[in-house]
Amino acid sequence: MADGHAKPNHDYHLVDPSPWPLIGSIGAFAMAVGAIMWMKGLALFGMKMGSLLFGIGFIIVLYVMFMWWRDVINEAEHKGDHTRVVQISHRYGMILFIASEVMFFVAWFWAFFDASLFYNEAIQTSRVEFTKGHWPPTGTKVFDPWHLPLLNTLILLTSGTTVTYAHHALLHNDRNGVKLGLIATVILGALFTAVQAYEYAHAPFGFKESIYGATFFMATGFHGFHVLIGTIFLLVCLIRVYQGHFTPKQHLGFEFAAWYWHFVDVVWLFLFVSIYIWGNWGGQVAAH
Repeated sequence: MADGHAKPNHDYHLVDPSPWPLIGSIGAFAMAVGAIMWMKGLALFGMKMGSLLFGIGFIIVLYVMFMWWRDVINEAEHKGDHTRVVQISHRYGMILFIASEVMFFVAWFWAFFDASLFYNEAIQTSRVEFTKGHWPPTGTKVFDPWHLPLLNTLILLTSGTTVTYAHHALLHNDRNGVKLGLIATVILGALFTAVQAYEYAHAPFGFKESIYGATFFMATGFHGFHVLIGTIFLLVCLIRVYQGHFTPKQHLGFEFAAWYWHFVDVVWLFLFVSIYIWGNWGGQVAAH
């Protein structure tokens, strides 16, 4: 009798049945419903349970993420399912994912440039009334781009160098170099998040106050969230390096983390130039 679990004689990966798509969708649905109930103050069975439902869904999603990626790592490191052909498909998938992220940020840049370039648009009466025909809007205090924003730019550019150093060290099988490069990158990522949190805490404008604040916080805030995700991504890679994972010829998890981090770096450069420098030009700089 043929062994039903024998490895097939081809380069493609036939994925084993998995419960995680179903469980993950249930968690995501609970998060969505809970978030709506929470924000709208809706009640279920006479009780306001929106925050509880959202929290339960969030925990389920985190659990599914951990278990699903654990299975993927097991497929790569122990089962040998990630053949050369499969890796090509994974690379295409990551490229398309980053492309979708690019378009995500295009939306926020579009909103910012629409507001900043057409502040005198006749049909946008409330916008004209607020901006007083000037951008940044008259009376709005803005950040000095050459203070904390410049510091964060230098931090991210340096982190791009350290993650590249770690990648080259891995290609030369220098595992100590990989560890040092990843440790430095994770520290720099956490430092960027800390500096941005400090900047937000001392912002001279709020999210709800104006179109300036809304476009600023949506663009820079989502970038900050991506930095946080990228830092976690690299931290997981660092843990995997200590566990003996990755080889010079097979390290897709690390490679994708590096791609994602470079994408985050490039987006920040566009944010720094367009929002912090050009967008604040001529504005009243807030005191440090």
